[in-house]
Amino acid sequence: MGIKSFLAPWVARVRCNYLDALESKAPEIQLKTLIQLIEKGKHTDFGKAHDFKSIQSYKDFKTLVPVRKYEGLAPWIERLIKGEQNVLWPGQPNYLSKTSGTTSGAKYIPNTPALLRAQIAGARDALLFYIRETGNAAFLDGSMMFLSGSPELETNSAGIPVGRLSGIVNHFIPAYLKRNQVPSWDTNCIEDWEDKIQKIVTETSEKDLRLISGIPPWVQNFLESLRASGKDPKTLWPHLQVLVHGGVDFKPYKPVLNNLLPKGIHYWETYPASESFIGVQDTYKAEGLRLMTSYGTFYEFIPMSEYGSEKASRLSLAEVQIGVQYALILTNPAGLWAYDIGDTVRFTSLNPYRIVVTGRTAQYISAFGEHVIVEEINHAMEKACQVTGALVTEFIVMPEINEKGSGHHWYVEFSTPPSDKLLFQQTIESTLSSKNIYYRDLIQGKILSPLKVSELQNGSCFEFMKSSGKLGGQNKFPRAVNHEKYKTFFADRVLP
Repeated sequence: MGIKSFLAPWVARVRCNYLDALESKAPEIQLKTLIQLIEKGKHTDFGKAHDFKSIQSYKDFKTLVPVRKYEGLAPWIERLIKGEQNVLWPGQPNYLSKTSGTTSGAKYIPNTPALLRAQIAGARDALLFYIRETGNAAFLDGSMMFLSGSPELETNSAGIPVGRLSGIVNHFIPAYLKRNQVPSWDTNCIEDWEDKIQKIVTETSEKDLRLISGIPPWVQNFLESLRASGKDPKTLWPHLQVLVHGGVDFKPYKPVLNNLLPKGIHYWETYPASESFIGVQDTYKAEGLRLMTSYGTFYEFIPMSEYGSEKASRLSLAEVQIGVQYALILTNPAGLWAYDIGDTVRFTSLNPYRIVVTGRTAQYISAFGEHVIVEEINHAMEKACQVTGALVTEFIVMPEINEKGSGHHWYVEFSTPPSDKLLFQQTIESTLSSKNIYYRDLIQGKILSPLKVSELQNGSCFEFMKSSGKLGGQNKFPRAVNHEKYKTFFADRVLP
């Protein structure tokens, strides 16, 4: 046992007990955080334009600062990108995180020391909660792999470093972990994802790998590349202990990863975002991720039943309810004010505050009024796989409107096809109908035809991400679209 794994359980117990003690004060901490952020921002151009000096309460904040998506803040962000000072936050951002979401083009998220400290704290606290929950800290004595973007940053015309968040954070990994980190710096700097994966396969084959961290589809891609090279993760890394994942719903990927990884491996979830480190798993005993309310970010919640309305309710943490779908809004210590990040969440507990990420506000299907959300889609796919023994690499759902009848079209790439394709399709249909009454009524009323499942050629989804310039890193495969935007691409790759 090394010194790190020896001391870690004590550190985990102290830190996690401290975070537990803060939970009873979470609503008060949140309101205090808002006032501190307002005080910090009142002398910025944004603060002056929104009369921050007169804000004394959350009610004042809601009155004076409207909710905006990225496009609404873009004029302010473009000014600071050009080097203007005191635009959204005092001074100039230390970094710009470049992110290409599934619902819009490139976005540039300002980063400050306070926001980066929150990102590091989130990664650290996730591991400490894991150690407290399991008592396992042996991974600290072996190699740990972080699948991330390149840490090699560009510098824009204003002298601000620009890169992927995971690449930026790579510069701040604590020394006590950096000695155990794989892949190497040079390998991490490889931009081409396919070349990078092959190099990582070579490097990690010779390591005592004990922890893997990354977005599930790219972890899966790495493991499949490893197996294709003739090496089996199950025998190559006998001490592999935990996969830390986040960024997308894990359920569709879990069966395939179970098949690739050693039996008994632990899965541990996080909710990192370029705008803030939002949540971490703190236990196996309860559903959901603990909302990290003490990292300097203020959260608001809009009921999805009101989302898009000019008079939509904006709720503080003290006002939320279990089981309701909310759009997540945040104000962070880098100048994003009442920012709609595009995620939807549902609370599973109010003591402590735990959430489940249920999808994206722009990723749902309601071409016919059914409003089927990603959480329902993933649940239906999970059930169909359980019933038929199928293993799914990726899939996307979109509406199909034609003279033969309108309905949902599921394009699915299997690593193991279902034992009964008709049962697979029927299970999706029945599960979706049981979860969504609007969908059920449209099917029963014959407004919608029964859904259609088409099997894709092997590698189709990888090819789609490659053609979109979104291989690896933090890029996420679109799960559901409310239009037929990608129909031609996938229709051309359906198996006969």
